[in-house]
Amino acid sequence: MRVSYKWLKDYVDIALSPPELARRLTMAGLAVENIEPLGADDYILEFELTPNRADCLSIINIAREIAAITGGQLHLPTISVNEGEGDIHRMAAVEILAPDLCRRYAARVVKNIKIGPAPAWMQERLQAVGVRPINNIVDITNYVMLELGQPLHAFDYDLLAEHRIVVRRAAEGEKITTLDGVARKLDGEMLVIADARRPVALAGVMGGLETEITDQTRTILLESAYFEGVNIRQTSRKVGLHSEASFRFEKGVNLEGAVRAADRAAQLIQELGFGEVVPGVIDEYPRPAEPIEINLRVSRVNEILGTDLNQAAVVEIFSRLQFELTVVDENLIRVKIPSYRWGDLRWEIDLIEEVARLRGYDQIPVTLPEGKVTQGRQTFAQKLINQCRELLTACGLNEVITFSFVSPRVFDLIKLPDTSPLRQAVVITNPLSEEQSIMRTTLIPNLLEVLRRNTSRQQSNLAFFELGNVFFPSGSSVALPKETMTVAGAVLGEQWVGWSGKPVIRDFYYLKGIVEAFLTGIGLQNYSFAPQVNEPTFHPGRTAEIIGAEEVIGVIGEVHPDVLENYNLPGRACVFQIDLERVIQHVQTAKRYTALPKYPFIDRDMAMLVKEEVLADQIARVIAANGQPLLKQFNLFDVYRGTQVPPGYKSLAYTLIYQAEDRTLTDEEVNQQHDRIKQALQAELGVEFR
Repeated sequence: MRVSYKWLKDYVDIALSPPELARRLTMAGLAVENIEPLGADDYILEFELTPNRADCLSIINIAREIAAITGGQLHLPTISVNEGEGDIHRMAAVEILAPDLCRRYAARVVKNIKIGPAPAWMQERLQAVGVRPINNIVDITNYVMLELGQPLHAFDYDLLAEHRIVVRRAAEGEKITTLDGVARKLDGEMLVIADARRPVALAGVMGGLETEITDQTRTILLESAYFEGVNIRQTSRKVGLHSEASFRFEKGVNLEGAVRAADRAAQLIQELGFGEVVPGVIDEYPRPAEPIEINLRVSRVNEILGTDLNQAAVVEIFSRLQFELTVVDENLIRVKIPSYRWGDLRWEIDLIEEVARLRGYDQIPVTLPEGKVTQGRQTFAQKLINQCRELLTACGLNEVITFSFVSPRVFDLIKLPDTSPLRQAVVITNPLSEEQSIMRTTLIPNLLEVLRRNTSRQQSNLAFFELGNVFFPSGSSVALPKETMTVAGAVLGEQWVGWSGKPVIRDFYYLKGIVEAFLTGIGLQNYSFAPQVNEPTFHPGRTAEIIGAEEVIGVIGEVHPDVLENYNLPGRACVFQIDLERVIQHVQTAKRYTALPKYPFIDRDMAMLVKEEVLADQIARVIAANGQPLLKQFNLFDVYRGTQVPPGYKSLAYTLIYQAEDRTLTDEEVNQQHDRIKQALQAELGVEFR
């Protein structure tokens, strides 16, 4: 918004120099971006207005602000129209067919028009703010728009069919040639000003060429209206046409100022001798707006601003703004908001802001913020998740992130039975496609898809993991789905250990070692693996449930050949999935120091024949239960099936380490403990020792 300093002084007494005035206005929230000298006695102030101050797209309203800020006397023009003969209601008619887009339309008729140049002083003012003079009628409408902030348009009255104005939506595909000579195609969402036959203006944007003011114009119809800003903005963008009028309508004009602006333009035309004003005004106003009154509490002002103002001081500030006030009691003031400020003053807090800026932000006491200072910290679950990432990365797995939206087909690809609870997925109401129409209930299909994508690009040795939520219906149409934090991993191919070593096959036992290292690392104690026989996604006999704190927390296994075929995976892939929500409940984060032993240990080997159905985990439980207090650790180091082992049996060999913290053990003590373990194995599992 460009404003002439000299023009401003017509409306308000200014005792400040342009730079000082700019500083004071900027301090009060009306930022002056630039000051440009213009001639010997004038300056151009260029305002950078915030969106809420559309009222200041008017020179008079800027003058109001200057008067309130500096205390200068305001001199507003007196608007009085000397009307001639006739009756506007017999000469013209206005009909609003789109009241949602045009809330008010005012019109005046001026006859005996004499087209010519505008006065020099008016042309100078328009040129000063960047508006090109055209002729006296157009220049007056532009002058009033800058003065009052209300865009106007003048039609050649004699070129309006039936002398009617119809405000309506455009017909789909309808065309209009605007004043710039461009033919524009319209759509049904655009608002037009039409006569009885055709559009004559693109409402709020630009007039039509067919009814423009020319040297032959003898009678004009002045338009002063209120159009909805959103529609004007959309229309302006669609047709690629922006004007000073559209800019003001987009920001919002004074709904109650339409008739005043039409009167002001008619007054200038009549006073300057360019025409004779027809008596009367057409004012179509289907839904008159209700006045806005806001209750302002002085105590609330002081509470928000940290000030100690009395009621008189607050009243004085709004009196400077020329607002109508009613003092209700010693604390409450009722403020009637003028129509030109309806756009930004709607609530009590808006009035408090007015007090702050007009009193001066520098007058608000400086105080330090108060309140408890807290340090941001991660929750236990967040720390654990970060630890999970570090552990799995240290185990050689790369993290991947996949979509939470999946296709229902993935359940068939991993061979889930129809009765599986994992098929009870959250359905997306508006999916982008069928491939992303449900929320995932397991991470395994996503990881298998990652393996497939990489193997199709000649990558055969892969190890991935993902940390993410799986989703289950809450059972209620209004409640959010249940989210469960889950970790899953997948391996395929081999791991190279160096130029001189043999590659390690990434099989079930390789992945089981990673899971054991992972669970131990996060602090889960007493976990175990149990055979899994009813999981069709996995290879029979090569899958296990992961048990923690006597409940199933996950699954691990080699992928079933049929599933591998569904994903076109070469070789043997293995995957695991663990419910972290359950794991979190049982992890032990406390660390306890244990001194290094001072006394030597004694180891004993134990080789045994057991039936094939006896699990190594069962043997480990018996050894652990009967090895106290001397047994420190034990390890399975050999499994053998061969000619020396009877059919249906297997040979297992363990190393057991015995150690005491307070003495050196004797062979007799170790032998007694060792024999006790053997006896327990024979009694409970039918073990035969070799």
